[in-house]
Amino acid sequence: MKKGHRIATEVKTDIIRRIREEGIPVSQAAKEHGLHETTIYGWLGTGAQGAPTFSEFTRIQKQNRDLLEIVGEMTLKLSQAQKKN
Repeated sequence: MKKGHRIATEVKTDIIRRIREEGIPVSQAAKEHGLHETTIYGWLGTGAQGAPTFSEFTRIQKQNRDLLEIVGEMTLKLSQAQKKN
């Protein structure tokens, strides 16, 4: 099996960041960098198993707060509707 050249960690990080944050397709990133799509999907898979980055963590915290607020509003409305009946 032929081994290719190693990709710098900074390049991997940049590719993964662009896919996750900017939403570019994996196929586009693969073409731009001369890589196979499965290579990038492998990076994405191993990155998902590790700890989230600080920006991902803060995004998830905000999303959690928003969801809790929505659930609270829905619970209040449901409670008010049940009192009317």
